[in-house]
Amino acid sequence: MAILYIVATPIGNLEDITLRALNILKNVDGVICEDTRMTARLLNKYEIKKPLISYNAHSTEAKSEQLIGLLEEGKNLALVTDAGTPGISDPGCLIVKEVRDHFKKGEVTVMPIPGASALTAALSASGLPSSDFLFLGFLPHKKGRQTLFKEIADSERTVVFYESPHRILKTLEALNIHLEAELPSNRKVVVARELTKVFEEIVSGTPEEVLNYFKGHPEKVRGEFVVMVESFH
Repeated sequence: MAILYIVATPIGNLEDITLRALNILKNVDGVICEDTRMTARLLNKYEIKKPLISYNAHSTEAKSEQLIGLLEEGKNLALVTDAGTPGISDPGCLIVKEVRDHFKKGEVTVMPIPGASALTAALSASGLPSSDFLFLGFLPHKKGRQTLFKEIADSERTVVFYESPHRILKTLEALNIHLEAELPSNRKVVVARELTKVFEEIVSGTPEEVLNYFKGHPEKVRGEFVVMVESFH
């Protein structure tokens, strides 16, 4: 019986990988990855040489059939993403669905290998309630975006989402407008950027304070962002 391992990899610091993940990467027949260059960097650090198979949001049905064919041959494969846990705001969820739909009788085992995740790393250091939270992934660029900000402002759970450096200031401006319109107006916004990397930073404060911080430090409007919003209560 073939196994498709869902392997979490570091979100920045290459040392944030489990011993189990390294052992699996050393022993599988191939590694499915979003960007072969990113994955090669990780594997090279640990002197692992494996065939790399590219799979991303633009992959064709033929690529899915190729991967399913390898599993049918009994090949064990590892699925990784550029950073963090595959399938979390990541196209890896598509191939996992394809595999589960194709092997309905359990001929292939899908096995998660847990590890780094920007979502849980950011929440753990935020100081916000995390026993019950809403994760939105990346917010839509246009359609439904403003409606979503209103829903975030009204949420009775901590809300977490990812944002790019190109939109972070506009996002913080929108949060400031919507959250300040609600009572209590002192709700916290926490922004984590470049987690586990050299310039890691976590900024916490009112929506206006966080917005003004990044407006005043334009050199810090870069990297990957995790935005967390305190619940309405």
